[in-house]
Amino acid sequence: MVSKDYLIGLLKENEVFLEGDFTLSSGKKSNYYINMKKAITEPEILSTISKMISEKIKDDKIDKVAGPALGAVPIATAVSLESKLPLLMIRKEKKGYGTSKLIEGELVEGDDVIVVEDVSTTGGSLLKAIRAIQDNGGNVKRAFVVVDRQEGAIEEFEKAGINLEPLISVDEFFD
Repeated sequence: MVSKDYLIGLLKENEVFLEGDFTLSSGKKSNYYINMKKAITEPEILSTISKMISEKIKDDKIDKVAGPALGAVPIATAVSLESKLPLLMIRKEKKGYGTSKLIEGELVEGDDVIVVEDVSTTGGSLLKAIRAIQDNGGNVKRAFVVVDRQEGAIEEFEKAGINLEPLISVDEFFD
């Protein structure tokens, strides 16, 4: 069983938390940035994350694991491999060629799905991915984020009736 402390140590070791002036995907300004793209390219970090999430869902009846592009796809893939659950990848928008699908992978109506994300600030991009799953007949049972910035995402998810479960909250990193 891998631990939260072990994951925090790996993130610190790999200098995932950066200080400076940053603009986040939500448009907000911040004096720190969580470089999860760097983190999820490190096999030990990705493996640790996938084991932590797989352990949390092992007793649930889950059909699929999903992640929105781009940052969550490696996480969802690692969880898929660890838990032996089929993978769904959620695009930001439908592509204008090929199959023009918003969801890659086979979502069957009534499937119970977990969603994963790398970092949450307001939760907007993950909620959009969740709506895509719901609009296509899936039931989102649980939502996980590796790091929650504690800037309103958990509250936004509560309003939507979904429990967002962070592996780490940003204040735990600075403890």
